[in-house]
Order: sequence, then structure tokens, then C-alpha cells
Amino acid sequence: MSDYASSNRPLTGLRVIDIATYIAAPYCATIMAEFGAEVIKVEQPGIGDPCRRLGTPSECGDTLVWLSEARNKKSVTLNLKSPKGAAILKQLVAKADALTENFQPGTLEGWGLGWDVLSAVNPRLVMLRVSGYGQTGPYSHKPGFGRIGNAFGGISFLAGDPDGPPVTPGSATLADYMAGLYGALGVMMALRARDATGRGQQIDIGLYEPIFRILDEMAPAYDKVGFIRQRMGAAAPNVCPHSHYQTGDGRWIAIACTNDKIFARMARLMGCPEVAGEGIYGTIARREKQRAAVDGLVAAWARQQTQQEAVRLCDEAEVPCGIVASVDELFRDPHYAARGNIARVSDPRAGDLAVPNVVPRLTDTPGGVDTLGPGLGQHNAEVYSRLLGMTPADLRVLESEGVI
Repeated sequence: MSDYASSNRPLTGLRVIDIATYIAAPYCATIMAEFGAEVIKVEQPGIGDPCRRLGTPSECGDTLVWLSEARNKKSVTLNLKSPKGAAILKQLVAKADALTENFQPGTLEGWGLGWDVLSAVNPRLVMLRVSGYGQTGPYSHKPGFGRIGNAFGGISFLAGDPDGPPVTPGSATLADYMAGLYGALGVMMALRARDATGRGQQIDIGLYEPIFRILDEMAPAYDKVGFIRQRMGAAAPNVCPHSHYQTGDGRWIAIACTNDKIFARMARLMGCPEVAGEGIYGTIARREKQRAAVDGLVAAWARQQTQQEAVRLCDEAEVPCGIVASVDELFRDPHYAARGNIARVSDPRAGDLAVPNVVPRLTDTPGGVDTLGPGLGQHNAEVYSRLLGMTPADLRVLESEGVI
């Protein structure tokens, strides 16, 4: 990383204390670290974040999940349950802009580290709180993980075939990442408000809430007409053909005809232009009523092509189409390569590793992946001496007492 790149990142100068575990709130901190914030990851001495053991192990002892998702962070160890540990956290908070946490509601309060205490230490503090169901409401005390967020948020009910059970909607951690993304948005808005008022505030997110937020018209459609959307497999409501279709070489493509004009192009491509326009499938309403027949028509066409031929023909006809890609195909894809969607990072602990690159892409002040997830307590000496003035002797005493 060049000095220019480091100083030119939009969040350079911000400091975030990340005391959260697993993915949701830590992902918010990761996004901020990618764009220049100093993120200090606080972990339990001798144990660390459970993400260090979640997923595929690597040679350095930490998993690939940790190496990818704790990127650009500094790790310190601190026992928040001990009075000395709580006191040290308060000292860090006094020098921070934001703090991220995702313990069950009441946990921090039980350690004497609730919002009332931390905001008194630093009135400018912005605090992200992610939990299964949020800080309020009758379920707030219940534990939750991404799978529960997906289920309670409404997306798991929709995932799967019409005659089958609800399945995982792509990833059990979808709710975690969505909560972290909304968390980052919330922190940035709260920091913007702090610029005007001088006061920090809390951001309160239940894991299920970002999932419920992205379910397009489900809520108003139920409220207005009592419609309860059911599982549709790969199909999509309100549009057709808009699904996944197997090609003759046993692979899959996605086709999205979102309006009548695009379907007319698809019909010409399939050699049956008469079914579009004034024809039997010419409008969205007609296609919705005869969804099986329309999908069958497209499926039959797809089976006559290879995957690459189908994509090429759809591209030429200006019909939105793409491969249903497995991860190995993404590594070979020229567009991923041209866009730099996969970053390869050399790390002294883990060697050379490919990870998803930074999103979003800023033209003038881009983010970057500088380091992979750090070793447990790797930055104890640096952080505690630089920010809190501790000496090596101080650190040895704290370590002997189990505080760090």
C-alpha cells in the first residue's frame, strides 16, 4: 500500500473499536477498514473471535473466513468481563469515533459497558448494536444468528421449489452481511449527524430487519390485497420468463425478460416472434397466467444451445442473460479479471490468498485490502503503547493477570 493510497482513503483519521464477534457487526468495521479507518479488533485473551475457527483452516491456524473478513484490522486482546479490562475499553472508547458490537442485549450492560456508560466517556461516540431481534421488543432477549435472521426476515420461506421445503437462500450468513452493510450505512449517517450536532448516537439493527427490508413488494402486497407469496423455485414474481434454464451441455444460464419489449426480442431469438406483441404471450399479464408454458418454451430453446452459445445469442439479441456461475468459473471469467473483483493479497502469516475485493468502487478515493486477518493480539504492544501510553512492563502485568 502506498502512502498516497493510505492517506487518500475517505475514512482515514477515523478510529473504530470492534468488540463484536462472528460476521454481522464486524463486517461493518471491515468495510470501514477497507476505506481507511483504523479498526481495532478487541478479542478475548487466549480465545479470540469465533470466526478464527469458522470455516476452512489455513496454515497459520486461523480459518479462511477470518483471514478474509478481518482484513485491514488490528487485533488486541482484552477481557471485557474483568474490571480492569472494562476500564481499558473505556480508555480506548475515549479515543474512538465508533464502536461495533453484537452481543445479546443486556450483555454489555452487565459488564458495566452499556451505552449510558460509554457515551458518558465519549459523548461523540457512535455505537452500532447488532443483535438477533434488536435492542427492544418482546424477542430482544433471544439469541440469533444469520440463519434465524433469514428465517424471521421472510426470505427463507421463499427459497426452494413450490412443492419442497424452505431452503437456505444461498447462504446462511446473508443476514449477517446485510446487517453489517446496513450497519456501515448507519454509522456513516450517524457520523455525518455528529458533524452537525457534536453528539454521537446508537444504531440498533436486528439481524432480520435488513432481510425484511429487501423483499420488494411483499409487505404492501399482503396489506393491500392479502397476497402471500409462495416458493417459486428459480422463477420471479411479476415477470416471466425470468428464471434459470439448463443448456444442452448440462450447464445453466439466467435470463431476465423484465418487460414486453425484451420478451419480444427473446421470442424473435427463439424463432417464434408471433407469440410476442399481439400474440398469446405478448404482455406480462398473459405470460403470468401461462408461466409454465412460457418457461417451457425458453427451456426448450436453451437445451438446444451450449451455455456459451446461449449467452452469445442473447447478447446479440439484447436479451439480459448470464451464466449461473460456480466459483471456479468466476476465477476464470474475463470480466471479473478486468474489474479486479478478486484481490490477491500476500500475507506474512497466510501467504498468497485470493479474497473478494472492495465494494463499492470509488474513482478518486478507493478502498483497498492491505492485510488479511491479524494474529490474536498481534497489535497489543502497538495499540496500548501508542494510544494509552502503556509500557512493556504494564503489558506484562496485564497479561499475567489475564486482562490481555
